[in-house]
Amino acid sequence: MSEQHSKSRQQAEIAFGKTQSQFFARGQAFEEIDAITAARTEKTARLREARLAKEAADSLALAIKPAQKRPGRS
Repeated sequence: MSEQHSKSRQQAEIAFGKTQSQFFARGQAFEEIDAITAARTEKTARLREARLAKEAADSLALAIKPAQKRPGRS
């Protein structure tokens, strides 16, 4: 079922194929960048939440801890 096409048509089909493959490669690159960006955003949010929880726990522990008495003062 191979059809014979003119030389100019064959060249046009080859050029179109190259353009299509570049287009799909570009789309794939953007998908990879978007995935990396989403992962970075999720990690940043997770780390921020952990930091805020630790700061709150430290603040609470400091508030609960009784004041230390200094020796030598009456």
